[in-house]
Amino acid sequence: MNWIILIIAGLCETGFAFCLGKGNLATGNKAVLWYAAFAILCLLSMVLLTKATKTIPLGTAYPVWTGIGAVGTVIIGILIFKEPTSFWRLFFVFTLIASVIGLKIAH
Repeated sequence: MNWIILIIAGLCETGFAFCLGKGNLATGNKAVLWYAAFAILCLLSMVLLTKATKTIPLGTAYPVWTGIGAVGTVIIGILIFKEPTSFWRLFFVFTLIASVIGLKIAH
């Protein structure tokens, strides 16, 4: 169950990065709402990470959490924010995914 909680925490990390990006593009009340969503998702992500580390070693949970957040943020950057895509960028994203899977297998 704590692995599911950890995955949700990583997805919340991706969500708060998305909200940060949208907040930076917005103005006025819309920006405030995006930043509020950022703060809520950030807090939720941290709470869930803390819960997951009750049974998953910190040295495994933290890299998995940041890996999910990093990969999700890169994907959102490419698909939503039209950030550039290159062979090397995608190569390193896939090596990050392989590393996260390796940590899960080695646990």
